[in-house]
Amino acid sequence: MIRLLMLDVDGTMTDGGVYYDAAGNEMKKFAIKDGAGILLAHAAGIRVMICTGRECVAVRRRAEDLHVNDVYQNVDRKDTFLREFMAGKGYSWSEVAYCGDDLNDLAIMAMCGFVACPLDAAAEVKDRADYICPQRGGEGVVRGVVERILRSDGRWNDAVKKAFHVEL
Repeated sequence: MIRLLMLDVDGTMTDGGVYYDAAGNEMKKFAIKDGAGILLAHAAGIRVMICTGRECVAVRRRAEDLHVNDVYQNVDRKDTFLREFMAGKGYSWSEVAYCGDDLNDLAIMAMCGFVACPLDAAAEVKDRADYICPQRGGEGVVRGVVERILRSDGRWNDAVKKAFHVEL
């Protein structure tokens, strides 16, 4: 059963584009549906972590909006970082899911129990993934991954009820 979901940002939670305003501030577009997915993950007891190789204020802001406390930016080696993070936390690798889209994600994907990627991920990433989302990066990938995890292990209906007060 998945207890930790680690998410890449650029190309997964976003479309991978880098946008700058007139003052040079970096902006990103996030899918609202991904917010619902993170809410469902929380309702099911899944710890959500955002881990990205870049630093951006917009990522921190989105994480705050979604009550994601584990946000790590400027992470060069995600595989090394996750090994250190997991030390003493009580997670087994089979309980960790990862969602990423590009070649720099392959090392960590080889470690995790469940691996997902967006439809427009690199071919090598798709070859490694347990689940290829029908969505492109930034178009609800996280929501799709969470649904896949929760439906596969029977937590979907309870999570929907807890998160949205709806009986299915």
